[in-house]
Amino acid sequence: MYKFATLADIKAIESKAAWADRGEARSMHEYLSRAKAAHGGRPAISYQILSGPTSKSVTLTWAELHAEVTRTANLFRSLGIGQKDVVAFIMPNAPETAITLLGGTVAGIVNPINPLLEAEQISAILRETKAKVVVTLKAFPKTDLPQKVSEAVQFAPDVRTVLEVDLVPYLSGLKKVIVPWIRPKNPVQHTANVKDFRAEIARMPADRLAFEDVLDDRVTAYFHTGGTTGMPKVAQHKFSGMAYNGWLGASLLFKPTDVVICPLPLFHVFACYPILMSMIGSGAHVVFPTPQGYRGEGVFDNFWKLIERWKVTYMITVPTALAALMQRPVNADISSLKNAFSGSSPLPIELYNRFKRETGIDIVEGYGLTEATCLVSINPPEGIKKIGSVGLPFPYTHVRILTSQGAIGFRECAVDEVGEICISNPGVYEGSTYTEADKNRELFAEGRFLRTGDLGRIDADGYLYITGRAKDLIIRGGHNIDPAIIEEALMGHEAVAFVGAIGQPDAHAGELPIAYVELVKGSATSVDDLMAYANQHIHERAALPKYIEVLPELPKTAVGKVFKPDLRRMAITRTYDAALAEAGVPARVTAVIEDKKRGLVARLEKAAPVDDAAVASILGQFNTPWEWAA
Repeated sequence: MYKFATLADIKAIESKAAWADRGEARSMHEYLSRAKAAHGGRPAISYQILSGPTSKSVTLTWAELHAEVTRTANLFRSLGIGQKDVVAFIMPNAPETAITLLGGTVAGIVNPINPLLEAEQISAILRETKAKVVVTLKAFPKTDLPQKVSEAVQFAPDVRTVLEVDLVPYLSGLKKVIVPWIRPKNPVQHTANVKDFRAEIARMPADRLAFEDVLDDRVTAYFHTGGTTGMPKVAQHKFSGMAYNGWLGASLLFKPTDVVICPLPLFHVFACYPILMSMIGSGAHVVFPTPQGYRGEGVFDNFWKLIERWKVTYMITVPTALAALMQRPVNADISSLKNAFSGSSPLPIELYNRFKRETGIDIVEGYGLTEATCLVSINPPEGIKKIGSVGLPFPYTHVRILTSQGAIGFRECAVDEVGEICISNPGVYEGSTYTEADKNRELFAEGRFLRTGDLGRIDADGYLYITGRAKDLIIRGGHNIDPAIIEEALMGHEAVAFVGAIGQPDAHAGELPIAYVELVKGSATSVDDLMAYANQHIHERAALPKYIEVLPELPKTAVGKVFKPDLRRMAITRTYDAALAEAGVPARVTAVIEDKKRGLVARLEKAAPVDDAAVASILGQFNTPWEWAA
């Protein structure tokens, strides 16, 4: 493993060899074959369908995982999947989910789809990717996923085969006997062939591929970004980008003896690339607890006991999960734990401090995005961790902060000057990030650097800070919500003239969607009526506004567009004042100012003597920084 603590270390790693000369695997099957050869009898993936510390579990070794993936790839080829054909999976976490992900990349192109999406959105993604095979869940209690997928496939004409995965074998005792009897009916609404996943792969050879494994770099995955609009954007990932993520994990972070618990979904790049690819590269062991991960019944209550059970060395998390974990006592031996890795959305400082206080463990925060096949930067585990930053760019990742100068092009920002974060690395598919060519126009600075849409700065030590988003996406617990969904729905109300939807600071989810409304002159309606209208017309549950306020007039720009920075200031002021009042702290927000380095900052004044630590404890739960008024 390489030392990775400073910019000098990164330069030393890069000086040893160009990325193209490092001799990394050229295909997923070759990558897995190397893992099998090096770590064949060691555990690769463990899974438990229930969250209890003694619940039944299943473990696949690297040799067994290699065999299962080989069978699955052979099955997909037998079903007509070529190198440019798509296998979609709409699945909760299970061994079959990981096997499908890997087997899909070996046979063709794999397309993970968020199972929490509605049938209409799932169908839109299947049509966009022209998926031919869909892998999903067999009818199971307490989930409507098979019914949603059946409805979605009805309107996805390219889908020829649906493979169903049964979770019953992962149950034990009475549940294993009862569930098949109470299994809900799933009336098929489409004409695709429905087959049993396990029965089909059992007929396939496990010791060899029944087709040639072409070693030329190619697109092996499609990932949709959010899925919250009628026409989703689909990012293309080449195998070289996946291998880059795995190389980073194996070279800088994980050893074969490490055990990583990952309660994040395998339809998300964080679980697929920094985790699963790193496991393949390093030979480490990953544990997936419950189909729903952190959302699974009892996972938060049993989490520390699961750490003890599996002797976990690294935990993978997001701020929303950390906030829930900190509401529970550390009630197990977690001495095996070395670090926690957090991503998906900014980590509030107070949450970091509380976790460190309760566990003695550092949280290492990083930055990645779907369009770059994930990894971009990380606070180096062995180096200085600057709270509030997302760390140093990884080796072979070039991050630039640029600002547009119109027809002149782009200008490089100075140290600590805020601009757009632009990236070039082996995970960036230059010129072809999205499947739809039109969406790639103006996406690259100087034809090479992916424009992320995030605003940020780089300090004198090379650490990257994210200060805002050029795009107005609302990020609720790592879930991207396009505010246009909310705005377009509410604009359908006859009394509404203008709508501004933004993300309101939230201690648990990072942001919650809210809306400010201006009514048509002379019209009248109530907030309750608008809420009811939103519930009826916004089909993405995560996008339903948690708060609506009617204003006499929305702030607007000179050309009549809603000016969202002012709305954000209002939301921050209201949220922070409410949190301080609830805690009985005699302070309030007097203004929300814009700082060039920190973005929006809440400025407070005291109505009486106030303990700074008490204010820090309350407002540190949120991502927007604060300061005292002079």
